[in-house]
Amino acid sequence: MSLSRRGFLKTSGAATTGLVVSFYVPQIVRAAGAAMTAPPLPPANAFLRIGTDDSITVVLAHSEMGQGIWTGLAMLIAEELECDWTKVRSEHAPAAPVYGHPMMGMQMTGGSSSTNGEFQRYRNVGAIAKDMLVRAAAARWKVSPASCKAANSTITHGTSTLTYGQVAAEAMKLKPPASVKLKDPKDWKLIGTKVRRLDTPEKITGKAMFGMDVQFPDLRTAVVARPPAFGAKLVKFDGAAALKVPGVEKVVPTANGVAVVAKHFWAAKLGRDALVIEWSKPEGGGVNTDALLAEFRKLAKSPGAIVADIGKVEPALAAAKSRHEAEYDVPYLAHAAMEPLNCTVKIDGDHVEIWTGTQMQTVDQMVAAKIAGTTPDKVQIHTMFLGGGFGRRANPASDFVSEAVIVAKAAGVPVKVIWTREDDMRGGYYRPAYVHRVQAGLDDKGMPVAWDHVVVGQSIIAGTPFEAFVMKNGIDETSVEGVGDSPYLEGTAAKRVSLHSPKTPITVLWWRSVGNTHTAFAMESMIDELAHAAGKDPLAYRLALLEKKPRFAAALALAAEKAGWGTPPPAGHARGLAVHESFGSIIAEVAEVSVEDGRIRVHQVTCAVDCGTAVNPLAIEAQVQGSVAFGLTAALHGKLTFADGELQQSNFHDYPPLRMFEMPKIAVHIIQSGAKMGGIGEPATAPIAPAVANAVFALTKQRLRTLPLRLA
Repeated sequence: MSLSRRGFLKTSGAATTGLVVSFYVPQIVRAAGAAMTAPPLPPANAFLRIGTDDSITVVLAHSEMGQGIWTGLAMLIAEELECDWTKVRSEHAPAAPVYGHPMMGMQMTGGSSSTNGEFQRYRNVGAIAKDMLVRAAAARWKVSPASCKAANSTITHGTSTLTYGQVAAEAMKLKPPASVKLKDPKDWKLIGTKVRRLDTPEKITGKAMFGMDVQFPDLRTAVVARPPAFGAKLVKFDGAAALKVPGVEKVVPTANGVAVVAKHFWAAKLGRDALVIEWSKPEGGGVNTDALLAEFRKLAKSPGAIVADIGKVEPALAAAKSRHEAEYDVPYLAHAAMEPLNCTVKIDGDHVEIWTGTQMQTVDQMVAAKIAGTTPDKVQIHTMFLGGGFGRRANPASDFVSEAVIVAKAAGVPVKVIWTREDDMRGGYYRPAYVHRVQAGLDDKGMPVAWDHVVVGQSIIAGTPFEAFVMKNGIDETSVEGVGDSPYLEGTAAKRVSLHSPKTPITVLWWRSVGNTHTAFAMESMIDELAHAAGKDPLAYRLALLEKKPRFAAALALAAEKAGWGTPPPAGHARGLAVHESFGSIIAEVAEVSVEDGRIRVHQVTCAVDCGTAVNPLAIEAQVQGSVAFGLTAALHGKLTFADGELQQSNFHDYPPLRMFEMPKIAVHIIQSGAKMGGIGEPATAPIAPAVANAVFALTKQRLRTLPLRLA
């Protein structure tokens, strides 16, 4: 591909003094046949700037939302660049096709895919930059590049030295190498070591800018009145009383609501309280949780769309020595990130400028352009630090961004739309509720010979742009991941997995670890039930089923050993375990629990992590700890309920997160398996609920099949 310097700088939006490296890679799009056409190759999708002051800036296409990629991805470049790590900084890239995710075909952050998706490319850019810097220094000295060495941001030849900054401008003029040789893992100096996060100082000092922090002259604040029930519509409104509130300037309609625009938040909030609005009633009276769960359970009694069908299930169940049946259910869940949703928009002619914490820049850019009547290249997105994402800020509908663009367009002024905690909780796009019905036929040793598994729950993919290449034959793969491909079932001669995807007015979305949040609970609970029914140790039973799955077995064995499995727990305590693979990583967890005043208390969680190559063990430990805390919130507390279409929860008093006193000690043990690198931001969320449920059974003999876990 040929690209002029002017064209490159225009496309990249990352021009600076010194060396700018762009590199080209093939797009890998998860396509399903001819249903999807891959977007064109971007001219470049990652950049490195080396300033004349020896500063090194890594421009990241991905969003930092606490997962540590500001550090992890910079480490990949620094490893091959042989630079002074103390000079390295990161910054978010602008939204542009050049920064498209190599596996997703768009600029986005999600699916625990940032580090493994960029592992090869970011190391390449470091190696390319080093090559050009060395050649520039060699040319100045009139020596062979092979006779020069680069280390710690300095190039040496004999007694002569030049810093990277001193030759950066000259290096920029050189042609990038056609290919580079990356370092052998045994020679890594940075990758695999515990490195403190680059963004920590900014967050400690308050320098870090989140979307909620955006402020500039003439910026107005808006809050929006949205439908009180799912399925309700705006009929009419009267904004006269709102306009009398001091500070309120405008009242404007949105797509299905009313925005109050004011000089500051409190005025906007009081103005919204003063609105007189008439909403239509939801069709059919609206969703009611108990009725919905009853419908799901009814559907679970018969097979749905076939996900996997091997052997003859009914005859195998009938012929089995014994039969075990169980039903598991999980509720709707909110993401409840620390920073509520917000988005700032400034429209100037055909140019749109957006400040927000987003996980999906490409989609947001396209949606904003359509609303503003312009083209995506004229929509500039400033990606701020995210105060938590968990999938909520990766919405294919771009709801919080599109709404802010609508408000700014209608108001005719720059506007920051702020969601209160209650708005954020009631704004939809939840983890769906699910019911699993499992029937297992067992042989005379208690091992499964037949398995019939029905899953019921809303699709998060149907109706989105991803439907064409994620859904196959009406199956939303995210609804059944972890069941259809469960390692426990590979040796089962007769198995059937099927799916019902009923529709409701409730909007749903991926939630940290996506389908694995409920499939791991069902699978690991059922396997534990079978182990106890067979009179076998739960660890030994699992290891027997995983005889041909050494990575799973190794993770289980390590977690069990480190947790003291097989030794007596403290008095009044018991242990339970679970292992699950998601996003290419295998996580085994052992939970140690007790019951205090009728409530489940988790004291210790021991984790074994096999994510292939560990780039930054410190970041992996932090992500596993955070994932366990996030998963425990759901396991012990999380539940959304609806009456006549209205959500009954509103804030942390009735949708409580895990409290400090509830936080267990967490030990994280990393397995360097050498396997293909997996993700780490989400996988540890999935196994914690079943590990705790299994421990509760070991302690109380109560088999809890409903989340959140409640003792009888």
